[in-house]
Amino acid sequence: MLLPIRLLLSGLVALLAFAMPTLAAEKAIIILDGSGSMWAQIDGKARIEIARETLNKVLAGVPGELELGFMSYGHREKGSCDDIELLVPPAAGTGAAISEAAAGITPKGKTPISAAVQLAAEDLKYTEDKATVILITDGLETCEADPCALASSLESQGVDFTTHVVGFGLTDEEGKQVACLAENTGGQYIAAGDETTLTEALKTTVAEVAAPTEPEPAVEPEATPAEFNLVPQVVIAEGDTSIDPDADIVWEIHKANADGSEGEYVATEYGPDYKGKLEPGTYLVRSSIGYARVEMPVTIEAGKVAEPYFVLNAGQLTIRPLPSAGAEPDSNAAVFTEFPNGESTTSYGETKVWVPAGETKVQVTIGTGVVSEAIAIKSGELLSKDIVVGVGVAAVNAFYVEGMKVEDSELFEEILEAKKDIQGNRKSLTYNYGPDHNFELPPGDYVLVSSVGGAKLETPFSIAAGERTEVNAILGAGVVAITAPGTDKVEVFGAKKDIQGNRTSFTYGYGGALQTTLTAGDYVVVASPAEGEAKQTSITVVAGERLEITVE
Repeated sequence: MLLPIRLLLSGLVALLAFAMPTLAAEKAIIILDGSGSMWAQIDGKARIEIARETLNKVLAGVPGELELGFMSYGHREKGSCDDIELLVPPAAGTGAAISEAAAGITPKGKTPISAAVQLAAEDLKYTEDKATVILITDGLETCEADPCALASSLESQGVDFTTHVVGFGLTDEEGKQVACLAENTGGQYIAAGDETTLTEALKTTVAEVAAPTEPEPAVEPEATPAEFNLVPQVVIAEGDTSIDPDADIVWEIHKANADGSEGEYVATEYGPDYKGKLEPGTYLVRSSIGYARVEMPVTIEAGKVAEPYFVLNAGQLTIRPLPSAGAEPDSNAAVFTEFPNGESTTSYGETKVWVPAGETKVQVTIGTGVVSEAIAIKSGELLSKDIVVGVGVAAVNAFYVEGMKVEDSELFEEILEAKKDIQGNRKSLTYNYGPDHNFELPPGDYVLVSSVGGAKLETPFSIAAGERTEVNAILGAGVVAITAPGTDKVEVFGAKKDIQGNRTSFTYGYGGALQTTLTAGDYVVVASPAEGEAKQTSITVVAGERLEITVE
């Protein structure tokens, strides 16, 4: 179940605040998940946006002497377990630099949690000094590493090493799989599961950061509570008389400059029942829910209560991306939405978001299938929309011979349009490496190009919407293992020469050895030493068999 934004914000704030009292005499690095799943939404807002807002809020109150660094992963390229970058080295007064770095992160890739925590520990010189890592992640390790074992290793080798982890929208079961990073290093794992606990933790920890070393004498409570002088009212649409008390209303307050423009930041508050107490003056107050917002100037006068009335003029839009009619929503579908106010966002799977009244442009992508639609929504309307992309699934594999599947990770599978252009070329649509891939494609005719080593085959096939098609490429190939002691390069050519007397080169390798896959047939192996004459031998490859030869 998706949790309200303010709970996740509170969880992040609580975790960062929890670490701060212990960081006064040490360094820390905050690691922010930059993997592709950070575009997923929570109550209509992307996780990456929530993380940025939280960092801005927390860092604004960090003591200037606290030495903080900032790292991210998965933010520069897809599919890489090495995409980890220290964006801000640990130093005092880095709050603004960290906020700026977080604002520039574009989630794309994998989740190499263990490698990132290891690098952060090393950057903090954890074997020599106290070191703390604060990990913010919305997913689990995806790079074949064991976070629990890593945590135990860092704890045993470090002088005083601690990792705190915030699980960003993780289920209880998922949380258990990353909590060991904190538990095995004496840190704390926090999930946004209990509003009261998180709120109290936030109050306590922030107070500890700001409090002086010696406790101050207790202050007697005032006889009467302080009066509020800002009591705004907010409604979703004109004429509404009530609003859900759990609605994720956000209030942003800035001082107003003399020319009426936005000035110094004052506060961010939450909830439809917000009341505040401000110094006399003129402010710009912005109320928002999701991507719908309204802003107005508010003047606070001494001894008076300002009661501005905000009409958000919003509707709630639910997008259900369907691969085919009657199917369930695809959780991996990319949903790009562009709102009437010019803002846009990308989320995945079924998407529910508050939008400004008017026309919202929606583009849904499933595999290579893309559908665009403009959806009009009225103020106060709750609209659910099914968008059918209309794709089928091509389940792709390659076989040396019938029944003998290619398990090689170097297998390259590419999908091309069947139709050729005027130059005789086909358009490439998508590709992947290794066996057992499902490609989601619109109805039509295609060609699968399967290649591994020196073997390559084109297999035509067709796709129907809502159907699964098994596409098996029978390469008719075998595997050749060549050893050529004392040589530098081994190259395999076709046995038959063309009209010019040249042979086709199929594959090659260096270091006196080569293992490759070749289509059944006759070939010539040429082994070339660094100096001297090349050695040549003829071979015959049999489909479904392995051939081992030594070129003397």
